[in-house]
Amino acid sequence: MKLLKLVPEDTNIRFLKLRVPFYVVSVLLMIGSWALVATQGLNYGVDFAGGQEIRATFVGEETAPIPELRETVGALEEVEDPVIQRFGAENQVSIRVKLPAEAEGDAGFANAMTERITLAMKEGHPDVRIDGVDSVSGKVSGEFRNDAAWALLAAMMMVALYIWIRFEWQFGVGALFALVHDVSLTLGFFALLQLEFSLQIIAAILAIIGYSLNDTIVVYDRIRENLKKYRKMPLPELLDLSVNETLARTVMTSLTLLVALVPLLIYGPTSLFGLVAAITLGLFIGTYSSVYMAAPILIWLGVNSDSFVPEETVADKQERLARGEA
Repeated sequence: MKLLKLVPEDTNIRFLKLRVPFYVVSVLLMIGSWALVATQGLNYGVDFAGGQEIRATFVGEETAPIPELRETVGALEEVEDPVIQRFGAENQVSIRVKLPAEAEGDAGFANAMTERITLAMKEGHPDVRIDGVDSVSGKVSGEFRNDAAWALLAAMMMVALYIWIRFEWQFGVGALFALVHDVSLTLGFFALLQLEFSLQIIAAILAIIGYSLNDTIVVYDRIRENLKKYRKMPLPELLDLSVNETLARTVMTSLTLLVALVPLLIYGPTSLFGLVAAITLGLFIGTYSSVYMAAPILIWLGVNSDSFVPEETVADKQERLARGEA
């Protein structure tokens, strides 16, 4: 039985021919992503924002009356700046409200607020169904945000350190830059579309870091082998050769993951949409960064054909001269 080959063995795509334009575009996208995060902010879920979240479905109605809800809930006492958004289907909503500072940690106050909001909705829409209620204190949500940020930073730094030890320092810098690129674009994606940013998305970003790292190490390992094998080959050509030699593996891995992700993205539960969307995006940008971020930066960081050749010690030199070798 002949095996299916999606990528021919003799591919010779000149990936690095356009490395400068791709780098410029990628840097601009990173800057734009952080600008979006700074200006629009992330749509934090209750995990990170704190307060009370109520998820409801308006049974029998095609769309949820969001403008009406904003007016109704906003008119309630002790409810300040409620965030009401469509959540899932057209007739489903998420209502997030912050608890007053004096009510922090008061379960009775939080339950009473939820009851008032629920009764206010049922006055005009008696068939509304409450699908779930979550409550997180502001102090805990702040700790969640800090811990999540430190977790991402620690993961990226340890990855860079590992690659530095396994390869050379230039490879560690290249891998770290690729990971910063992947995380930046993911955050920009969530800031642009205002998808809910929760602890699930932190898990997705860590999965993206793992996938991108795996792909980058495969490419780097082939680059190291080829640096030892083709000592006189120009570095851009050697990098293109290495990427082409690992292309079949990259394509098969990506397609295998997409087979699982696309059905979840289309037919999966609403609660998993953000997680699956983040991983799906990360699949593409992780593959892209391995080729166009992690590989070309080695040229500018001074990697050459001698990078993995052991330096000759004094004893080695004396032994070579004793054998009459020049």
